[in-house]
Amino acid sequence: MSTSTRQPPEDWVPVEHRLLGLDRRTFKPALIALGIALVLIYGLPALNASIPWRNEIRAGDVLDLGAGATAVPPVGWQLESGTLTGSGAPANPASLQITIAAGGASIEFRGTGYTGSAEAFLDQVERAEGNTPGVDGERGTVTTAAGLTGVAQAGTGPGGDALDVAFKVPGPGQAAETAPALLVRVRTAPDQFEHYRDDVTSLLRSITPGANR
Repeated sequence: MSTSTRQPPEDWVPVEHRLLGLDRRTFKPALIALGIALVLIYGLPALNASIPWRNEIRAGDVLDLGAGATAVPPVGWQLESGTLTGSGAPANPASLQITIAAGGASIEFRGTGYTGSAEAFLDQVERAEGNTPGVDGERGTVTTAAGLTGVAQAGTGPGGDALDVAFKVPGPGQAAETAPALLVRVRTAPDQFEHYRDDVTSLLRSITPGANR
């Protein structure tokens, strides 16, 4: 008569390794994974919020829009990208990229070469982007303190409040038709545009073409 040793199932867990029916040997890896997840979800955002920005806009700072054009940003906002006058290589108005932000709002400046009017440029932007959600209000005009007139379109949607303003910004001796185009794009959290209206208005009015400096 032959005898054979019965082998336990592959997923069998010895009694000394069990707790409430679970394999205690898996607890440590699971707790480590949970700890990492909590750090990613809560720890890093908290750390990021506790680190002060180093590009806070101060009184006297002026944005370089290229070819002598400038704008005065709101004090206390953060310069996320772009150049201040006198702080680096001159900006190129045909490839301009500037972003400033504060709390639940951001303002972007995008410059490009374009032959045509400011309104035609805004039309092209909307066609290219398939009518940006939230930018669906009636169009109006914005006139800066230097006399530069832009075409504005505002709106609101589930993603927040929006304002797009298109300008043609001529350099010295340059016709507006062939001047670089400038798109100023304002985005805020839902129902927050009024909170930033004064800053946005002051910024838009401060835009000055190089020909006027």
